Amino acid sequence: MKTAITPTRAENFSEWYQNLIVAADLAENAPVRGCMTIKPYGWAIWELMRDEMDRRIKAAGVLNANFPLLIPIDFFNKEAQHVAGFAKEAAVVTHYRLKMIDGTLQPDPDAALTEPYIIRPTSETIIGEAMSRWVQSYRDLPLKLNQWVNVMRWEMRPRMFLRTSEFNWQEGHNVFATHEQANADARQMHKMYGDYMRDVLAIESVRGEKTPEERFAGADHTYTLEHIMQDGKALQAGTAHDLGQHFAKSFGIQYLGADGKLQHAWTTSWGTSTRMMGSLFMSHSDDDGLVLPPAVAPYQVVIIPVSRDDDDAALNAAAEDIGTKLRGLGIRVMVDTSDMRGADKMWKWIKRGVPLRIEIGAREMADGTVTVTRRDLGKASKQTMAVDAFVTDAGDMLTQMQHDMYDASVRRNKEMIKDVADLDELSQKLATGEIGFFRIKYDQTTCPAFDALMDQYKISRRCLDDNDPTFVFVAKSY
Repeated sequence: MKTAITPTRAENFSEWYQNLIVAADLAENAPVRGCMTIKPYGWAIWELMRDEMDRRIKAAGVLNANFPLLIPIDFFNKEAQHVAGFAKEAAVVTHYRLKMIDGTLQPDPDAALTEPYIIRPTSETIIGEAMSRWVQSYRDLPLKLNQWVNVMRWEMRPRMFLRTSEFNWQEGHNVFATHEQANADARQMHKMYGDYMRDVLAIESVRGEKTPEERFAGADHTYTLEHIMQDGKALQAGTAHDLGQHFAKSFGIQYLGADGKLQHAWTTSWGTSTRMMGSLFMSHSDDDGLVLPPAVAPYQVVIIPVSRDDDDAALNAAAEDIGTKLRGLGIRVMVDTSDMRGADKMWKWIKRGVPLRIEIGAREMADGTVTVTRRDLGKASKQTMAVDAFVTDAGDMLTQMQHDMYDASVRRNKEMIKDVADLDELSQKLATGEIGFFRIKYDQTTCPAFDALMDQYKISRRCLDDNDPTFVFVAKSY
C-alpha cells in the first residue's frame, strides 16, 4: 500500500521519523549546527503541552521565575560532580565584542572576558547562588521555583525534538528544611510528570529510580520516566532529582531553624523538555503522518468542504457554521476553505495528525450530514452523521480517542517488556534482534560481562522497577 511517509516505520524507523517531522511541518534544521527552528504548527503543540504542564506545576505550589542565560564558570567549579557531568557539553562565551579584522567580523582580541561564562546547560548552580541569599530562616521554606527557558548542550549527533544543542524546557528547583521533605518532593514531581504524560500525551511511562551508574551528576536519587517507542527503544521523557545537601553546601544555602541553629537546606530539581515532543510523535504516529492526542492537537477538528466550482460559497458557509458551533463548545477547529484540491487538503491534515477529519460535499450539505473520520483509526472509523448529532457528540468522540490512544500505549508496553533470567538469555535476545525493554535482576548488571553487552549492543540501564527495585529495565535508547 502507498503511504504518505516513506520509508515506512518497518523499513527504516529513524528515517521515517525525520521525514515525519518535515511532512507534518513541525520543524526544520537551523543554520546553527545541532539546532532546530520549531515552525508554527510544532510550536502550537508545544504551547498546549507547556500550558497544561505549567498549570500542574503551579498546583504543586511552585512559582515561576527567570534566571540568567549566562553562568559564571566559577559557579560550576563549586560543584565538582555536577560540572563533570556537563563539561563535555558546555558552550563557553569568551568575548564581549566583535571587531572587523581583515574584512570579516571576529572576536575582538582586546575584548576577552576576564572570566568566561557558560551558556546554561541547566541552572542548579546559578539558582543555588540566588537561593543562598533568598533563604535565611526556616520561615522562608519551602522555596519552590520553576523557569521555562532554553538551554544549550553541545550535541554531536543531533535529531530534531530528541537531541539538539539548544532546546526548550522547564526546570524546577525547590529547597526544604529536611531530607524527608526533599525526597517526598522529588517523588511528588515524578508522579506529577507520569500523570501528565498519561492524561495529556496518552503515553504510559515506565517509572522508576535511576541506578547509581545512571543518576544525575550531583544527585542522591534520580527518578525517571522512560517511554517505549514503537521500535522498542527507550526515550527518557522527564526526571526528578533528590539533590541531598550537595548544592546547599556548595552554595551556602543555609537557614536558621526554629531552635536558633544554622543548618544546610535540602534541595531538589526536576525537568521536562521538548524531548517529550519527540516521544509524542514516535509513540503514536503512523506511516501516513502524525497522530496527535486531542489534548495537544492545535486543531482537534478539521472541516474540509469538498466542492465543485459552482457550490464553493455555499459549502464554505456550511463548513464555517459547523466550525462556529464547535468552537462554542470549546473545541479547537480549522475550517479549510483554501483553494487546494480536496484530496490535497485531506492529506495535508492527515499528515498533521488532526484527531477528527470532517468532510462535507454538496450531497452532505443537502442531507444535513457530514462524513467523520478518526485519525487514529483511519478508514475503519469513517461514518456519516447528521450535523447536529456530530456537534453534540464531538466532545465525547475526542475524549474516547484520547482514552483509546492511551490504552494502545499500555498494550504496547506490555508487549515490549520482557523478563530475562540472566545475562545469557539477554545476550541471546539481543543477538537475534529482539526489541523492547528487558527486565533483569539489577545485580546481574553490575559485572564486566554486562559492560561488554552494553558496548556491543548499545544498551543501558534505564531504571529500577518501581514495583520491585531488585530488577532493572535494560534497553537501547535515543
